[in-house]
Amino acid sequence: MEEADPEVQARVRASFDRQGLMEHLGATLTRIYPGCVHIELPRRPEVTQQHGYFHAGATSAIADSAGGYAAFTLFPPDSSVLTVEYKINLLAPAEGDYLEAIGTVLKSGRTLTVCQLEVVAVEGDRRTSIATGQQTLIQIVSRPER
Repeated sequence: MEEADPEVQARVRASFDRQGLMEHLGATLTRIYPGCVHIELPRRPEVTQQHGYFHAGATSAIADSAGGYAAFTLFPPDSSVLTVEYKINLLAPAEGDYLEAIGTVLKSGRTLTVCQLEVVAVEGDRRTSIATGQQTLIQIVSRPER
């Protein structure tokens, strides 16, 4: 898969860098393709739950952002993105060195975009699917000031 053009990558990275939650969690944007984005979350005590697994809230947050930015890669430069709804199924306890969330556009429309969400736990060279979901996003077009 070919990476998104540099202008799109810069726009996506600038928006991602403004997300306080992603910074707080320690998540990083690792790959930006047209219609597909990867976000990684390293294992730290701050993102785990009482049994030592990655917390479902952290898992869901990176999945939501991966899908949102996947959609954003296909939006015009004068637009923004917001999640309308998403559903996530947790498939297995999330344990590993880091989580990788992958958002992939299934259908990009004029207003609404639908994305597939996947989260895998990575430990060494072993990858385990730990969550899957679907998301609907809305394109917000900037309007000229009156």
